[in-house]
Amino acid sequence: MIQAVGLTSNPRKAQPPAVNDVSFEARAGHLTVLLGAAGAGKTTVLGLMLELRQGRGITYFRGRPLHRIAHPSREVGVVLGDVPGHPARTVRGHLRMLCAATGVPARRADEVLEAVGLVSLREERLGTLSRGMDRRLGLACALLPDPHTLVLDEPTADLSPAEARWVHTTLRAYADQGGTVLLATADPKEAARTADRVVTLDDGRVVADQEGREFARTRLRPRVAVRSPQAERLATLLAKEARIERRSVEVVAEVGNRLSVYGSTTADIGETAYRHGIMVHQLADEIGDMGPGGDLADAADSEGPSTAEAPAVESAATDDSSPAAEVSLADSASSPLPPPISVRSTPSPLRPLRYELRRAAGIRTGFLTGGVVLLVSALVAVLLARIGHTPQERLFAAWPREFPLPPVALAAGLLGALSFGDEFRYPALAVDRATVPRRLGLLGAKLFVSGTTAAILSFLTLGCDAEALYLLYGRELTQVPEDWLSMGVSWFALVIGCAWAGVLAAGVFRSTTAGLAAVLAVPVAVVPLMRQVFEGSSVRTAAGITVRMHDLLLLQWPFGGERYVLAVIRIVAQPVGGAMVLSLGALLCAYLFTTPRVRVR
Repeated sequence: MIQAVGLTSNPRKAQPPAVNDVSFEARAGHLTVLLGAAGAGKTTVLGLMLELRQGRGITYFRGRPLHRIAHPSREVGVVLGDVPGHPARTVRGHLRMLCAATGVPARRADEVLEAVGLVSLREERLGTLSRGMDRRLGLACALLPDPHTLVLDEPTADLSPAEARWVHTTLRAYADQGGTVLLATADPKEAARTADRVVTLDDGRVVADQEGREFARTRLRPRVAVRSPQAERLATLLAKEARIERRSVEVVAEVGNRLSVYGSTTADIGETAYRHGIMVHQLADEIGDMGPGGDLADAADSEGPSTAEAPAVESAATDDSSPAAEVSLADSASSPLPPPISVRSTPSPLRPLRYELRRAAGIRTGFLTGGVVLLVSALVAVLLARIGHTPQERLFAAWPREFPLPPVALAAGLLGALSFGDEFRYPALAVDRATVPRRLGLLGAKLFVSGTTAAILSFLTLGCDAEALYLLYGRELTQVPEDWLSMGVSWFALVIGCAWAGVLAAGVFRSTTAGLAAVLAVPVAVVPLMRQVFEGSSVRTAAGITVRMHDLLLLQWPFGGERYVLAVIRIVAQPVGGAMVLSLGALLCAYLFTTPRVRVR
């Protein structure tokens, strides 16, 4: 059950609020329609209910506001427009990724695919789906955690009649099973056909709250649809005969050669057309709206003043089954303003590591990038060997002196930047395309996956480059350096550091491009600065630091730990290592500082 009380949006500048004191309820087992023309405030009301917009008021979902529900997606399934997923991801892969986000088993994806009729399209890419299939997928995403309530914003807009009927049938079946369904639409005929209750909005206010049958009786009336190449002449004759016979007939000219005739019958219109030799292409009974002479206020007035004046508040107050609603209504009666609505950030995935693995492996970008960088690295290593005068460690890394970073480090930085950049470009976790979770759990998962990917790429790069050099030049250029351990640690630290810099920068600046730019800024801008610092006279050598730490802490390093500590210090003391540590530290602090404050728009 949904109970909305006093929903009011924040006014902008000197304009009145788009939604003002909207109160209604949607009962369990019923399909409730929020009806209103474009600009009436339907989408704003849904945003206030779901705490996606700032304003005032409160909405209870089975007696609890949304921010008091531990896992909102398991209580409320939301469909707001198209599915915000990566166009290269498969239908099944997208749902399995969301299974990890909502904490349900992966087999649930196949169950909802069967329920919405997308089993045959489970391997199709999201970017290839038609509008009707995309809406089915959106409904599947909402049904994934098996919520009690469904909230949908014009789910049948721009759909074919067959697809619209399927949506209505599915929602009706869901309501018949005891669920609560709230559907926003601008079509009064759709509301009359599907709704158990219709809440009508006009200019941001509730002007009618009626049962579905009563709405159809008062808001809609029969009409005759006529299509003729002589529509204008026929309209004149019908109006003239109505005046002569003193009948209340209203003729409305529609688009093209179509007429809508209110107050007449197909037989009378057909006889008039026959007598005057007018060809008729269509003559059919329909259920239409009130026509030009009626409006929403007329429909509300037909129900009496008690219906038009916030009926939802009265019905909620008399419902003894929800004590939370009674308390909220009493509070709103004693307070001049309803409580404020604060925008809540999107919850982080319940299983962040599993979510990130499925997100990264669900598209081919990572695999293609890895394949390309291995090939490029092997070619660069061969060319450097042919030119000569290149140190052996740079041959293995395929790192010319003219390049700020080796190809594999750039690829690792790109994949790291994509891990957060895609979240903002295709916000699959945010149904309203507005908020992206930036919790530490998700950040940790992205750092782990990107770091592991970078380590695998760096290892494969060394192997591929060594094999290519051995095949073309023999053992002469593939001798292992004596200090291979420290060089290997530095190599892996560089590549993993670039991947992490891409992740953090993309998370801070909300862009893949900014993430990759931050990776390039490390060798281009930060390394020269660090080189000047480390070459200054004020920098003391790191030699003997382990002994000084032992004297200071009075501790003995176990298992020869001095060597490892000294190796780490030597890496950090290098300009590249120091620049990487400084950059990662600054980006991490920026991420932690901006996480609770940033709202993506």
